[in-house]
Amino acid sequence: MSQLSKLSGLSSNPRKFLAELIGTFIVVVFATGSVVLDAKYPGTFGLWFVALAPAVAVAAMVYTFGKISMSHFNPAVTVGFLVTKHMPKNLLSLYFAAEIIGAILGSLFVKYVIGINANLGANAPNYHFPISLIIGVEILATALLMAVILIVVHTNGLRGFGGIVIGGMVGLDIFFLAFISGASMNPARALAPAIISGYLNDLWLYWVAPFIGSAIISNIYRKKFVK
Repeated sequence: MSQLSKLSGLSSNPRKFLAELIGTFIVVVFATGSVVLDAKYPGTFGLWFVALAPAVAVAAMVYTFGKISMSHFNPAVTVGFLVTKHMPKNLLSLYFAAEIIGAILGSLFVKYVIGINANLGANAPNYHFPISLIIGVEILATALLMAVILIVVHTNGLRGFGGIVIGGMVGLDIFFLAFISGASMNPARALAPAIISGYLNDLWLYWVAPFIGSAIISNIYRKKFVK
C-alpha cells in the first residue's frame, strides 16, 4: 500500500502530521546526505549535486503532499503561513513536531546509511565574510524562498509548476548563496545534523535568520493580499 493511500485513511490532523514528517525526512536526507557524499568522495560530486539533490526532493514532496499539508517541511515556512493566515494557530505545534521529528529521523538515516562526514551535512557559514553579511544573506535566501512559495500558493499552484519552482528556488539559493551563509533556509534541516553530530556552533544563525526572512515576506504578503 502506498504512503498516500495509507494517509487517506486517517483524519485531517494525523494526515498532516505524517505528511510533514515524511516530507521533512526526505528533504533532510537529500539535503544533508548530498553534503555528506560530496565530502566523503572529494571531486566526485560538487556544488551542483549539493544544490540539485534538495531541489529535487523539495519538488517531489511538494507534488506528493501539497494537497494534504501544503508541504511546509520547514518551521520558517510554517511561521510564514501562520502570519499570512494560511494555517490556524492551533496547528503550529503539530507542524513543528512533525518537522523536527522528521528532520532528526532523516539525520539518523544519513548517519547510519550514508556517512558521518561534514558533521552529517550540518550547515556552516563562511566566517571569511562579516557576520552581518552572513546573517543578511541567510535572511535573503529564506525571504526569496518564502516569496516563491507564496506566489505558488497565491496562484493556486502556478499552473502545475509550483513544485518545480519551489524546488528550483531552493537549489538556486544553495548554488549561489551557500558559500556565504550555508543557505539552510530551514531551522529543522539545520537542527537535526547539528544535534546528532554535536556541531552546534552555528545553530543560532539558522534559528534566527530564516524566521526573520520568512516573517518579512509573509508580513508584506499579509498587508497586500490578506483581507
